Amino acid sequence: MSTLVARTHARAVTTLTLDSPGNRNALSAALVTELAGALAQAGADDRVRAVVLTHTGTTFSAGADLRDPPDPDALVALLRQLVALPKPVVARVTGHVRAGGLGLLAACDIAAGATASSYAFTEVRIGVAPAVVSLPLLPRTDPRALARYYLTGERFDAAEAARIGLLTAAGEDVDAVLAPVLAGLRRAEPRALAETKRLLTAKVLSAFDRDAAALTALSAELFASPRAREGMTAFLERRDPQWAV
Repeated sequence: MSTLVARTHARAVTTLTLDSPGNRNALSAALVTELAGALAQAGADDRVRAVVLTHTGTTFSAGADLRDPPDPDALVALLRQLVALPKPVVARVTGHVRAGGLGLLAACDIAAGATASSYAFTEVRIGVAPAVVSLPLLPRTDPRALARYYLTGERFDAAEAARIGLLTAAGEDVDAVLAPVLAGLRRAEPRALAETKRLLTAKVLSAFDRDAAALTALSAELFASPRAREGMTAFLERRDPQWAV
C-alpha cells in the first residue's frame, strides 16, 4: 500500500511530508484521510513538541484533486484539526501552493516559504469559490489582499505572501528561516505551548463553528454545477473555459 504522507521524528519534532508528487500533492480523498490520521497520532504523542508539514516535489499542494476530490466535510474537519491540534503546526514550503493548498497553509500556526515558492487562489478560474478554505484564511490574512487574489486568481510570490499574513516569513533557505522557530518550540514547556496555541486560535475556531456548515454547502453546490464541470474539464484539457474573454 502506497503512503501519501511520510512521517519522521527527531528531537521532539514530527515531520509530516505530503508525498504524492504525481498529482502535485493534490488533496485527494485518500491524502486527506491519511493526513488526518497522521495528525491525530502526532497530537496524542507525548514525545511530540511540534509538527512540521512539508512536501516532496515542486508543489506543496495544488488544491483539491479534481479526479478524486475529498468530501467537503472531510476537508473542513482536516483544516479544523490543524487549527485545534494541541501541538504547534509549522508549514515548510519550497514549491508552489494553489487553491485548497492555501487552506492547509493558513490552518498552520507558523508558515515559512522559500523565495522561489508561489501562491494563487485559482478557484474562480474553474467556476468555484474558495469557500471552505476561507475558514482559516479570513481570520488570518489581510482582507484587501484576499479580495484581490480571491477575485482575480493572480499568482503572487513569497514576499507578498509574507506581507499579507499568509506566510510568517520567507527566505532563500527555508530551513534557515525555520531554525530559530524550531529551536524556540523545543525550549517551550508542552502545556504552556498548548494553552498559548489555544489563545491564538480561539477566533479561528469560532469562525469554523459559525460558518463551516454554510461554506461546506456552498462548496458542494458550486462543485456540482455545470460551470464547475466546464471549468474542471477545461483545466484538465489545458484550454480556456468557455467564459474566458
